[in-house]
Amino acid sequence: MMTAPQKPRIFALIPCAGNGSRAGGDGPKQYRVLHGKAMVGHTIEAFRAMGGLLDGLYVVISADDGNFMVACPDFGTVSEVLIKQGGASRAASVLNGLKAMLGHAAVDDWVLVHDAARCLITPTLIRSLIDACRDDAVGGLLAQQLPDTLKSGALGRVASTIDRSDKWLAQTPQMFRIGALIDALKAAGDAVTDESSAIEARGQAPRLVPGSAQNFKVTYPEDFALAEAILANREAYTTPRKSTP
Repeated sequence: MMTAPQKPRIFALIPCAGNGSRAGGDGPKQYRVLHGKAMVGHTIEAFRAMGGLLDGLYVVISADDGNFMVACPDFGTVSEVLIKQGGASRAASVLNGLKAMLGHAAVDDWVLVHDAARCLITPTLIRSLIDACRDDAVGGLLAQQLPDTLKSGALGRVASTIDRSDKWLAQTPQMFRIGALIDALKAAGDAVTDESSAIEARGQAPRLVPGSAQNFKVTYPEDFALAEAILANREAYTTPRKSTP
């Protein structure tokens, strides 16, 4: 009797080797505390909530990183792997992480690459991406249709107004086959800022999956206060109220 082919497994990879220079403050931004926990801790928590849907969670840090295990002391269960091979760019860190994953994963397995600084990602959004892409020939990414009027500028003045009807803001996670993404990143080099760009350069068209305005990348000093407020609101919304006597 012939056995049915095994379905591709699904892994997650979080590059966590950046220095977050635009965020200000001391040290890498992914270790800044938001609502009682390091930023990357919130990110990891969302992927842990996926349970058996994910076959492994990998985090890439710099070789000399002394902050991660302080920020996430409980990281390292059977399905969690820390890779100390962060590169000089995000693309290099992702590529190094993917290569290391091949010791456990196959080239046809899926990987969801997600920014450590998008700490407001939710399990619901992650599931929506997986549901939309796991049977797709290419893969895809969370993204948000541009809500604002878009301008191009020159010398501090408006040069033109750009049609926004087909414009999307790319988010993460971005979900692609491990082997295809390795090949695409090798060909694209360090210039690409997301995985979709590398896949696009190979002539493929990733699927756009609606994300959320709350899934923003904490980048600038003012973003921290907004992220803190959203996390506090979520906790207040999900914590059961105590009944009064």
